[in-house]
Amino acid sequence: MTATAHGAKRTILCVEDEQHLRRDILEELVAAGYEAVGAATGREALRVLGSARPDLILCDISMPELDGHGFLKILRAEHPELAHVPLVFLTALDGRDAIIGGKRAGADDYLVKPVDYDLMLATIEARLREVGRIDESARHMRHALSAVKSGHPTTSVGMYKVLDLLSFGVVLLSAKQVVFANRFARSIHDAGDGLSISDVIHTDTASVTADIRTRWQGTNAAALEGRDCVSSLAIPRRSGGRDLHLTLCALPNLSPGTSKDALTAAFISDPQNRPTVPTGVLEDLFDLTPTEVEVASLLAHGLRSDEIARELSIAPTTVAFHLRNLFDKTDTHRQADLIVLLLTGLTSIEPLEAIKRGTSVS
Repeated sequence: MTATAHGAKRTILCVEDEQHLRRDILEELVAAGYEAVGAATGREALRVLGSARPDLILCDISMPELDGHGFLKILRAEHPELAHVPLVFLTALDGRDAIIGGKRAGADDYLVKPVDYDLMLATIEARLREVGRIDESARHMRHALSAVKSGHPTTSVGMYKVLDLLSFGVVLLSAKQVVFANRFARSIHDAGDGLSISDVIHTDTASVTADIRTRWQGTNAAALEGRDCVSSLAIPRRSGGRDLHLTLCALPNLSPGTSKDALTAAFISDPQNRPTVPTGVLEDLFDLTPTEVEVASLLAHGLRSDEIARELSIAPTTVAFHLRNLFDKTDTHRQADLIVLLLTGLTSIEPLEAIKRGTSVS
């Protein structure tokens, strides 16, 4: 994952005030195949962002001038075009409270000093792979959505019907307003649990609504410039349940003709309302055995390996055997990758009969 789909090296920005450590990290990154850029303080890092667009940022917390938390706050507020860029904190504080505080501040991951370089490179690779999956999903969806803007009116109507079959929310946004919201997105609005979709997307919290507006403006600007831009954030529920996930994606290279043309697509997923894993599809696509299908289904619904063993009355070693088979057959390498495949790649379409009945599969 050291290069983009076009072959360009990925760029890692390392913000670290300890000169020797910064030099060692940069050397490790270059040796691993990355472009590496260093900055000694948060202020210097912000200046670097004026000329460089990193794919991931490693950032020390305790620094002069501007510490890691201050840098992260400015980064997310003033650089919405970099909202999809993962930030990994580096710190000597390995206490539980420090780690939780760092993640609540908006960091995507946390590495403790002294730096384990193998763990650092594995963390970078995993985070870039996660961003890559989001980008790839967004590209596929953008190709599908292009018919909404460039096709015949009847084609657009047909595409809207297709979007209503998806088991996640899709909202199309122009520069000023919501153009379309699919059935799933409307159901989230109707639930009244913290996310509302009217002329705009808004929440119960003014700061979160302002954040959505800023990111929306960033993706619109990227679309008009012909650039890709993906930006994600969590939306707190009024009920206190698990946060909704909102991802805004620019729709570039689709020349707008009117003020109502879509420049941004917003995708909304609900961790509390995951669709049923389509076992027949799994069997047909990957030639899975019935037990492998059961293991995959339970894994997708959040069960750990030991819980799967108890549920199926089999030994943990047998679960591990089936997981290895699942990884081999689906060409995935980690449980997280397999779950993403099951929940996004294979469960995005609701059965047509459920749509006709006006119900959803849960």
